[in-house]
Amino acid sequence: MRSFLSCFGPCLTEYVALRQKLGFQFQTQAEMLIQFDRYAHARNHSGPITAELITSFATADSISDVRQVRRYQVVRNFTDYLAIHEPATPLMDPGFIRRPARRRLAHIYSDAEMMSLLDAAKKVSRLRPMRGASLHAMVGLAAATGLRISEVIRLDRRDVDLRTGALSVLRTKFAKDRLVPVHASTLEILRGYAERRDAHFGALECPAFFINLCGRRYSRHTLELDFWRLGRATGLREAKGKGPRFHDLRHSYAVKRLAEWYREGIDVQAMLPVLATYMGHVNYTTTAYYLSATAELLGLAAERFVAFAGATKEVAP
Repeated sequence: MRSFLSCFGPCLTEYVALRQKLGFQFQTQAEMLIQFDRYAHARNHSGPITAELITSFATADSISDVRQVRRYQVVRNFTDYLAIHEPATPLMDPGFIRRPARRRLAHIYSDAEMMSLLDAAKKVSRLRPMRGASLHAMVGLAAATGLRISEVIRLDRRDVDLRTGALSVLRTKFAKDRLVPVHASTLEILRGYAERRDAHFGALECPAFFINLCGRRYSRHTLELDFWRLGRATGLREAKGKGPRFHDLRHSYAVKRLAEWYREGIDVQAMLPVLATYMGHVNYTTTAYYLSATAELLGLAAERFVAFAGATKEVAP
């Protein structure tokens, strides 16, 4: 855990330690609190915490509405603890920033868009090619396996079997662990990255598989920001406003896997539990959220229905 720098540092340190001692993973929340701490420190905030500081932090940067809600709620929960030490701490309305009523539509990356993203990732820094190697490997892994962004950055070296190509995805959403086998081409990319990483950094105390330029584990914020810049560099998004996200790689993986099963004539309904297990869902109904109705999927489903209807007519009495 990085140290806190703002005037809230001592209380933030105690709060994070308390939550973790109570048995919560609290990794994503701790990272958001670090971002809040850096935000307050950069603004030279020295007085008590204010509603304006919290809301301005929650809505800063070009992040999604859902991300704004999460930022706000994490800092709001911290204020409940802070009020023990600072009675003047404002009571924050839990519904001040609301989650959107409808889920945001996912962007399903085309093969051409994925190639553009991966190529741009390699070239992200001419002076620091290791940064590009890390970004290329992380984006490629997420696209090839549908891993969540948190699962990518939490991978330790011991979790990646470079001999068999099996990933041990631990401490994930819903406190589930699972094994994720990867394709031979993906395994080759991971092996190449590990060789470059070890040659560049040498022996490191940090156990993370993916290492940033400081020799530490990537934070979610850093990876999201790098991916946002990739989107701009490839023309997939504007400087402001909404655009394709890292999480859309997970949507794209699910949709492309489904389309491939349709083309192979496989019973897609029977395979949904398999896809749900691979992606780490509690049940396959959750997986259905990722299966956006792309033009390709609609066409394949229509072809399947026409074939089914024709076969039914032939056997009808």
